[in-house]
Amino acid sequence: MRVIFMGTPDFAVPTFKRIIEHGHKIVACYTKPPRAAGRGQREKKSPVHLAAEAAGVPVFTPKSLKNQEQQELFASHGADIGVVVAYGLILPKAVLDAPVHGCLNLHGSRLPRWRGAAPIQRAIMAGDKSTAVQVMQMDEGLDTGAVGLSTEITIDAQMSAGELHNRMMELGADLMVKALDMLERGELRFTPQNEQGATYARKIDKAEARINWNLPAQQVHNLIRALFPFPGAWCEMELKGAPVRVKILCSMVAQGQGTPGQILDDRLLIACAEGAIQALKVQRQGKGVMEVADFLRGTGSLQGQVLTSAQTKDGQDDAQI
Repeated sequence: MRVIFMGTPDFAVPTFKRIIEHGHKIVACYTKPPRAAGRGQREKKSPVHLAAEAAGVPVFTPKSLKNQEQQELFASHGADIGVVVAYGLILPKAVLDAPVHGCLNLHGSRLPRWRGAAPIQRAIMAGDKSTAVQVMQMDEGLDTGAVGLSTEITIDAQMSAGELHNRMMELGADLMVKALDMLERGELRFTPQNEQGATYARKIDKAEARINWNLPAQQVHNLIRALFPFPGAWCEMELKGAPVRVKILCSMVAQGQGTPGQILDDRLLIACAEGAIQALKVQRQGKGVMEVADFLRGTGSLQGQVLTSAQTKDGQDDAQI
């Protein structure tokens, strides 16, 4: 089939490559425009942009698809199907309707749970035990289209957002090419979503990354793994008399009791409102990732220090994760 591929980050690259490997023809690739990056502010192309250039696929980088000129150009590709994987732009109805079979989206949750920008992180933050990667028929709503195919994924107790991202990235690529093959044979069927139980996975706000020790240990642990590898959950520790931002990148729920935020031993066991978390990997501001033992060799024992919690604008503890 003739495919228009629309995607931007690393997450979308395996799907792009798998579509070509399975014999479909990608006639155009749409991705976010290059952006200035690095000290020299040189323009950096997206991972999908680079993959498309390597495959000899024409690349288009509009800032918007809302104007008629862009919509006419999109329609001129004569595509059978549009495939959307973490593209990053809103698709108006004229674009959604241009391909013969409309547009399919690869989404990282079990819809209608976690519609929106950050389904992987929100699922882990909420303590979900499982999720899914799904192929959905796109409509004008926010992840409200009917679902065609789905693959279930177990979220292990220690699984980070990065690990879940990589698992979905590979499973999703296989699922999308299966959907295209079934569509070509006229076998792909869609089931409307049940609006009951729909939740919104809002974009991660930087303020959420500061750890609130006035939460149960399980919630703190979920936050830490949901924000690894980016942006990383952090707290302030007093090191050699000065406050220093330290990211806790890996942890486990552990036995322990004390004032929330109190460091209970010389291995970085930290008390929460209920129970404690054992920090396993940390990153001091301006330094690389370290095992806790290596970190403590450079700081000495921090036992007894009480770490402050995130505060809301009115000065009250913010327990909303």
